[in-house]
Amino acid sequence: MAEQLLDQIRDVAEGQIDFEGQKLVELLVNVTLALTAVVAFLVGYILQDIKLALQIGLAGTALTFVIAVPPWPFYNRNPVKWLQVGGGLVPPQNLIIDEKSFR
Repeated sequence: MAEQLLDQIRDVAEGQIDFEGQKLVELLVNVTLALTAVVAFLVGYILQDIKLALQIGLAGTALTFVIAVPPWPFYNRNPVKWLQVGGGLVPPQNLIIDEKSFR
């Protein structure tokens, strides 16, 4: 029972994303944080309210966290097909290092 629960938690927590998903996350994080900073600065400057500017910055950072941290399914649209271990079609080659042969 406890092992099944731990397996479910591991499945949820692991969450894989592909390389294209990583690029997308990086772009989204940079854009949302930059926009948040600009909006927070402008609102704080125009209204002369530092507390409101900090609240906007914090809300934007929290939004960025929600966008970036969970492994959303659209971050794994192009999964990588990895090769099988030892299942390659190419025979192993002899590797010689310091006059010692390795296979």
